[in-house]
Order: sequence, then C-alpha cells, then structure tokens
Amino acid sequence: MRYSVTVGAVGPGRDPRGLAELARAAEASGWDAMFLEDYLVYQGDTTQPTYDPWICLAAMAMATSRVRIGTTVTPLPRRRPWKVAAEAVALDHLSNGRFVLGVGSGDPGDPFMGDGDPKALAEMLDEGLDVIAGLWTGEPFSFAGNHYQLDQVQLMARPVQTPRIPIWVGGNLLVPGVRRRILRWDGSCAYKGSTDAPQQITPDDVRALLAERDGPFDVKVSGGDPAEFAAAGATWWGRWIAPGPPEEALAIIRQGPPRR
Repeated sequence: MRYSVTVGAVGPGRDPRGLAELARAAEASGWDAMFLEDYLVYQGDTTQPTYDPWICLAAMAMATSRVRIGTTVTPLPRRRPWKVAAEAVALDHLSNGRFVLGVGSGDPGDPFMGDGDPKALAEMLDEGLDVIAGLWTGEPFSFAGNHYQLDQVQLMARPVQTPRIPIWVGGNLLVPGVRRRILRWDGSCAYKGSTDAPQQITPDDVRALLAERDGPFDVKVSGGDPAEFAAAGATWWGRWIAPGPPEEALAIIRQGPPRR
C-alpha cells in the first residue's frame, strides 16, 4: 500500500511556489504521492484564486525527487487531447518518470465544459484517451472519431515510463460505462455514488473490481482502514486536504501517512 495526499490549487499557499513547498514537505514526511485536482475555477468558487494545476505540477516536480505527482482528475473533454499528451510527456521527463495522468469526463455544470451533455463528454473522454495513448507511442498516428480527427500526426517526444504514463480513471464506480473505462486503462481513482450523495468504497468493491481485471492495476481509495483495503488489493490510500490556511495543510502533511 502506498499513500497520497490530494489538494486543489486554490487559495493562499496553493500557487505554484506554495504547492512546490507542500510537495517537498510531503516527500520529507513519508508520503508516496501528491496529486492535484484540476479546475479552472475551483468547484465554482469565485471568491478565491485558482491556479493552473499543470504549471503547479511542474513546480512540484522540480521540488521533489521521489514522490509521484499527477492529476486526480483532469476533465479531459475540457482539453485538446494532443495538448494534454505533450504536456504529460514533458512532466514525465521533468519528474524522471513520476507522473500519473488521472482523467474523468468532467462536471456537466462546469461553465468551461461546452454544452455539458454527459453522453458527449463520455465519448470525448474515450476518444481523447485513444488519441493520447496513440500519440505517446511516438509513431505516426491517425484517428477518426466523432469528436477528434487526426491524419498521420506524430509527437517525437515519448514518455520516460513504459509502456506509457499510467492512466487512472475517475468517475462513479456504479456507472457501467465508467467501470468499463476504468478496467481498460491502468488504474482507478473512482468514487462511488453521486457527488451529491457519495458512498464509501469498501474493500469488497475493490475485490470485485480487481476480479474483472487481469495484470498489474492500481486502485486508489480513501477513508476506511488502509490495512483492510490493502488486504483487498488496493494499492493506494489517499487523504484529501480541503482548501484552507497554508499552515493547516502543512500540519496535516507533516503528520505523515497512516503507516507512520
């Protein structure tokens, strides 16, 4: 079992410099990863500044040498997948192979998500992941989808990690389409139930998910007893730190993960 903290790039102490310092503290305190939520306006809150998480990740990469960094999650339909592919490769090199790309379809209520149709967002997510994986090969790549079309394009820079940068999928574990998407890629950072009425993922949920997947696969959970989740096969246990005063986040991080 490995342990992570997740924060939003929002408010005092959560700009690129501040997050670099928090990442450095996480590494020194024994955490295995620090992940960022990906918002342009953090959960619709217009009272605090939100900082671009990808710029923050670059600062975090330069401030650390061991912990994994990444997004949990990037709403991929909000972005051009070829741009995400190139940025992810750059971060993978900057971190020497420590980057994780967490993705989701996004919040239909996000004003930056276009028309917000859930079916269209799901289609864009699946097509976008195919585009990213194809471009990461470094070979000429063509794609003809409903939302994206590419004709023999090629990104020469390839990830440090092989066979690719890990792709973790978020979303509601109870939705069949989300579950199929999770099982297709490299890991799960999903929640359970609706965001309005979330349910706790259980060790039995982890066992059921892993029973449908062969080969190496990461499952990131939060809450509950980490030891019970580890016994069920979960590979990551995460702590979310809400926006707030910088000293509070730093104090939580310095406590270290549960194993300490």
